[in-house]
Amino acid sequence: MGSKKMKKILVVDDNEEILEVIELILKLEGYDISGLMDVSHFSKRINEFKPDLILLDVMLGAFDGRDLCNLLKSDQSTLHIPVIMISASHNLNDSKGNVCSPNDFIAKPFDVNNLINKINAQLAA
Repeated sequence: MGSKKMKKILVVDDNEEILEVIELILKLEGYDISGLMDVSHFSKRINEFKPDLILLDVMLGAFDGRDLCNLLKSDQSTLHIPVIMISASHNLNDSKGNVCSPNDFIAKPFDVNNLINKINAQLAA
């Protein structure tokens, strides 16, 4: 029962096309996927979906994914959830200048095999 088919991944990206592509790729890999474009529902979705891993874009319109990453990593209830940041930028400083510490990072444009390998590595850890 501990196969990857049971693993839940929350994908957070404000670009609908990228979100749909990532969702399709990960569903084909057998993961249970929940996509989120509107980060105002971020906490609620985490509480309801209970993801095993979060793919989080850095630039989320008016929101900064690095701030969300730091919130996740500072909260005892979400600290254990691996976070993989996705961005065209390699700057992991949040809006306050704090360094965001995701479990891993993927640069856009990303290689599909690299994405899958990084997800598998985090879920196996």
